[in-house]
Amino acid sequence: MSVEPGRYDVVIIGAGASGLMCAIEAGKRQRRVLVVDHGEQPGRKILMAGGGRCNFTNYSVDGDNFLSQNPHFCKSALSRFTQWDFLELIKRHSIRFHAREHGQLFCDESSSDILDMLLAECKTAGVEFKLRCEIDKVERREDGFQLATRQGGITATSLVVATGGLSIPAAGASPFGYRLAQQFGLPTIQTSAGLVPFTLQPEHRQQLSALSGIAVRSRVAIGAHCFCENMLFTHRGLSGPVILQISNYWQPGQRISIDLLPDVDLFTRLQEAKQQRPQKQLKSILAQWLPKRLLASRVDEALLETALRSLTDQQFFKVVEALQQWQLKPNGTEGYRTAEVTRGGVDCNAISSKTMEARQVPGLYFTGEVLDVTGA
Repeated sequence: MSVEPGRYDVVIIGAGASGLMCAIEAGKRQRRVLVVDHGEQPGRKILMAGGGRCNFTNYSVDGDNFLSQNPHFCKSALSRFTQWDFLELIKRHSIRFHAREHGQLFCDESSSDILDMLLAECKTAGVEFKLRCEIDKVERREDGFQLATRQGGITATSLVVATGGLSIPAAGASPFGYRLAQQFGLPTIQTSAGLVPFTLQPEHRQQLSALSGIAVRSRVAIGAHCFCENMLFTHRGLSGPVILQISNYWQPGQRISIDLLPDVDLFTRLQEAKQQRPQKQLKSILAQWLPKRLLASRVDEALLETALRSLTDQQFFKVVEALQQWQLKPNGTEGYRTAEVTRGGVDCNAISSKTMEARQVPGLYFTGEVLDVTGA
């Protein structure tokens, strides 16, 4: 039986992680599948993920690990295809990996191992690709969808939008998926950069720029949301895992609370040191926990050079406040340029959580980061 050129059962727009996974599953069901992407190669963000090692999943994954205005949306997908299912695929391709803090799983060698695996699975499933293919128009017809592209017309019975979010535009991110959703009457949730470093107010940036390169384990909180990991001072502001995580909950104008010694009962330790080593200067005691440059930026120099025997409990409380109750108002974030994810997207209330199909547009599907689902 001949197949009409340019006609496919399933056309997937976007050759990222979600698009490739969708293509594999559709191909396994004997569908004729085409993946279209405007970039020169598939999986560009996969190659960048995890510092080139790709944090491909976690040992512990549940709905609480995701942010969405519809918090229950992701539960169905997570129950139908678990982290253990993906690990079976990883092991079948003999990809070596290791676990880091909090059960995060990374490739031993390179992110390219994951991309090569997905492309090999696509090949086995008979998936076709059109790369460097710009889409000018998408129209709905009685028999599906018609795509006008720079490489000719394409007809799809089912159309899957897996175009990702706005983060890292250098890797090809674009608002195409949101525009397409709006074209078909689907609501979208306002987008913003997530998992992103903070920039500082001018006065703080001048004060803290000398700390660039220092990383310290810190507890950072906004309201009830709190994370404890490394915080990195940069020449632009604050970064590191704990800052990226808390950025998902930050709104412009909010302050963050920083504890630079999350594992230390500092007031008690200072009292004990005063009794045991009264002649020691404050900076000598504090230097066992924090770099001297950081101490000098947070605690008055005269206080640091004072012997413990001359310091009062009230002065100890001031030190505790400076180091463990630091209130800081970021100026903003570094934006989509360095953000790892995009908050917001296509409203999940308009999408079936079981099939990813648009409730009001049969045959149109949305998957991946284009949706209002963000990994926390």
